[in-house]
Amino acid sequence: MYIEQNGDPNVVDWDTDTLIGTCQDLEKNYMRLTSAPDPSTVRPLPVLRKTLELLKQKWTEEQNYSYICDQFKSLRQDLTVQRIKNDFAVEVYEIHARIALEKGDLGEYNQCQSQLKQLYKLGFKGHEIEFTAYRLLYYLHTLNPKDINTLISELSPEQKKHEFIKHALEVRSAVANGNYHKLFYLYLNPPHNMACYLMDHFVERERIKALKVMTKAYLTLSITFITDELGFDSEEDCIELLNSVRCPIRKNKNKEYIINGKETHQIFLKKWQELAEKGIDIKGQI
Repeated sequence: MYIEQNGDPNVVDWDTDTLIGTCQDLEKNYMRLTSAPDPSTVRPLPVLRKTLELLKQKWTEEQNYSYICDQFKSLRQDLTVQRIKNDFAVEVYEIHARIALEKGDLGEYNQCQSQLKQLYKLGFKGHEIEFTAYRLLYYLHTLNPKDINTLISELSPEQKKHEFIKHALEVRSAVANGNYHKLFYLYLNPPHNMACYLMDHFVERERIKALKVMTKAYLTLSITFITDELGFDSEEDCIELLNSVRCPIRKNKNKEYIINGKETHQIFLKKWQELAEKGIDIKGQI
């Protein structure tokens, strides 16, 4: 049955028992439900629209992620218990997903991504191309070839031409083919979206993988070369990674910092094996 909620024609009331909230508070802490929700504690759609505007303003001004995440989870919960599925719901999940990406919170991002996938399938409007590209990069992070192949098979020729999708597909190809030169070029030159925030989560793994190959192919590698080839911001960042795996760094006769390929190959091989065995959970967090 189709029933307008609060006079809004964009909301489908999926059955006659759908709850309609009466709470007028713009801000409300998230509380996990342990029983049926009380309408007096749930905000109706017009209030939720005002809440979103308030949260957008607060995030811009205060950048308090703990607060903003709690408020968005509460907002999403009010959408869920009232079964509100519309373009506004898409906007809520997209904004929360972007904020979560910016702060490196893949758990919250993944929850938003899962809902967005369903909302797009229902035909509601948003930035589907942008988030489809993110989903492909997320699957690369979680080493999920089945979902990668399924997603790619569902892309239309037109979608594949979009810069966001094209970039994500090129990243996928570079990872699959072990083309670390191309991979880190793509990492440093993303399209105008948040792709680099997702790539941040698997870039160290791919650097270890690249160093495993490089130390087998080269007698010596300069820190300057590694920094440039693997997309580090600075030589200090490169040295920090090498130190984290206890890789010996030496000086050559020209007083350049180098690593010896034969001496260090087993270090990166062992580290790569550890990463492969460790795996990644369903939220995408190691």
